[in-house]
Amino acid sequence: MASSSLLENRTVDEVKPIPVDQNALQKHVAFFDKNKDGVLYPWETYHGLREIGCDILLSTTASLFIHFGLSQTTRPGKFPSPLLPIEIKNIQLAKHGSDTGVYDKEGRFVPSKFEEIFCKHAKTHPNALTADELKEMIKSNRQPNDFRGCIGSQGEWNLLYKVGKDKNGLLQKETVRGVYDGSLFEKLAAERKKK
Repeated sequence: MASSSLLENRTVDEVKPIPVDQNALQKHVAFFDKNKDGVLYPWETYHGLREIGCDILLSTTASLFIHFGLSQTTRPGKFPSPLLPIEIKNIQLAKHGSDTGVYDKEGRFVPSKFEEIFCKHAKTHPNALTADELKEMIKSNRQPNDFRGCIGSQGEWNLLYKVGKDKNGLLQKETVRGVYDGSLFEKLAAERKKK
């Protein structure tokens, strides 16, 4: 009797905590896992995108694009699901080409690759990217015949620029770092909630 009343007073986060042993790529997507069950569905991604400032059309399009592109890849050996789930524990399997290499093949953060973004491409400001510098970076990372990776990279960076640029149109280094560890999403959601 006492144990069941204790369980009733627990929050969802206490029952299903975010694993502390997640790699950086898993942390990057954990914000979108609203019920913390380790599986992302398109409606969770949609709501997460809305929380960080994307409009209805962009949130809908991006959610469908992400889940059509990544669902089956993160579910090796399983039959395709019409619900398009993404299994967070396997998110590194969905890593695409034509990217910066900041996440390695196992989903870990590679600090030297992160620094390389700004050493190579931040020419106007050492700790920020302009829109043109961002375009140049995306172009320099393109791999031949990697249509899927090019589209994925272009979409991700354009989305980040849209929600993360400052009032001067600059994508700050700390903002980019925040997207890699997922903390930017929490920050943007909190800022929008205040407004």
